[in-house]
Amino acid sequence: MLPRLSSAFLIGASLLLTVPENWASPSRHRGKHSPSLFSIAKTSAPEPAAEEFDPPEETIGERLFLETRFSQFFFAHAGGNVNAPLSAGDPAVDFTLTTNQPLAGPFKGQAMNCRACHLVDEFTEGPGNRAYADFARRSPIPDRGDGRSFTPRNSPGLVNATLSRPGSFFLHFDGEFPTTKDLIIGTYTGRNFGWLATEREQAIAHFGRVIREDDGTGDLAKENGGAYAVVLAGVDPAIPSEFRIPAEFRIDVATASDEQILDAAAALVEVYLLGLVFELDDNGEFDGSPYDLFLKKNHLPRQPAQGETPADYSRRLLALLNAIPIPNFVSDADNKFETHDQAFEFGTTELTGLRVFFATAPSANPSAGGVGNCIACHTAPNFTDFSFHNTGATQEEYDAVHGQGAFLRLRIPGLSERTANYDAYLPPTPLHPQATGPFITPPSLDNPNDVDLGAWNVFANPDHPLAQPGFAEVLVRNTRVRSPAALLQRAIALFKTSGLRDLGHSAPYLHTGRMDSLEVVVNFYLDFSNRSRNGEVRNGARELNGMHLAPVDIAPLAAFLRALNADYN
Repeated sequence: MLPRLSSAFLIGASLLLTVPENWASPSRHRGKHSPSLFSIAKTSAPEPAAEEFDPPEETIGERLFLETRFSQFFFAHAGGNVNAPLSAGDPAVDFTLTTNQPLAGPFKGQAMNCRACHLVDEFTEGPGNRAYADFARRSPIPDRGDGRSFTPRNSPGLVNATLSRPGSFFLHFDGEFPTTKDLIIGTYTGRNFGWLATEREQAIAHFGRVIREDDGTGDLAKENGGAYAVVLAGVDPAIPSEFRIPAEFRIDVATASDEQILDAAAALVEVYLLGLVFELDDNGEFDGSPYDLFLKKNHLPRQPAQGETPADYSRRLLALLNAIPIPNFVSDADNKFETHDQAFEFGTTELTGLRVFFATAPSANPSAGGVGNCIACHTAPNFTDFSFHNTGATQEEYDAVHGQGAFLRLRIPGLSERTANYDAYLPPTPLHPQATGPFITPPSLDNPNDVDLGAWNVFANPDHPLAQPGFAEVLVRNTRVRSPAALLQRAIALFKTSGLRDLGHSAPYLHTGRMDSLEVVVNFYLDFSNRSRNGEVRNGARELNGMHLAPVDIAPLAAFLRALNADYN
């Protein structure tokens, strides 16, 4: 259920826009989203065909996602006029970083917004599309002189990020945010938008001022119904229907508090993010990748049966596939990619990779490989278990800086020591603004204590109370340990399992951004699964021990992963 605003701030319910029952959002059902400020879906009705639009609340959510005036840089450089153009933009958005040469940023001359790190088709003529990720190993953020000018982790793609799931809900690699709205509000008032932990109230007040004082002259306003005050009130008869948000999202910004304005805006952005889903058919089954078409051509189920877990479905799917003597393959004759430079195919190599990916039991000769055990964490059809695991990525990066075995020797404080010395060990928050956060900092030669421990920074952290019930549930289930002190040790270097659909639009890979190709990723797992069995991975996921890969498995697994690509633009 979508969050609702206090009734004291809802107005004009009689002007609710009615959406036709047979209408389908292109972002939800076709895996596509227009580069313009709203998406237009072509109907199949007889001529003259009418244009149909995304729901207004989704369109205005996208407008807020693109807005560049909420950042601290704009606050500090706009001279008190929220409608004035900046004389010079934030250097953090001047360029879009890639693993090669930087590119001119699409928001050059402006300030930080959500889209700067979560691109779509801004660079189709260059490095290509994104599924709401960027091209950097770690994304640039506003420099505030605190030594943090990049995000601590690679920016994840947002498509499919807010899918419903069983159990607790976590966002960010470390699970810091237990709801989508918490993530949105935390972003607008947090370090990625340039706000220091001491400046949260200032950030909220600035957000409210931008919304109240927007005069409708900017490009976003001109293309999205006018000034924020008018659009969010939703009652002016001059508002075009495609921008007239439903009553439950409306707010009178003249009488609402800054907090209420931010909450109302976050509710709209949440609707927008919920609409970022890879292509689905009318039955709600994924339908855009060669893998999906392969299942369809062979009459294999594309989603679990009612009451069936994703893990059980994944195992059943492999058994059904193995019972097919001669499968029907997919080729470019069936479909073609628009946004990927690869053939639309699922052939013998991809099938071999699928079998390795889904295999969970080693043969009599484990050294022969062929067992990826990948579905232990990446269950179909979403290809994630939405949980947390330590695959060794933090250890790989730390050892690359400090030498083999350095992470095994690194001293990490226990719960009582960490609790007694919050500022020395945990990330800064409004309650602890002077905290230094060494364990959420990428490693460097300058400071051997800098390392990113992921969920360790959030579990049992009193400044993140809403995340604790979910973390306790997940960690106890995964480890069968109940002591908070012991659970904290089991949280070392845990990161949320990413989905694997459309990886071609999200390289480089892992939360460290250190892997440039799928082949390199598979080789990393081959290496660290062997290390895990030798007891050389600190707090490594037990699932690593079930991986029995050989060099011959690298190409088929990479081919299978590419068969999960889909068009998204």
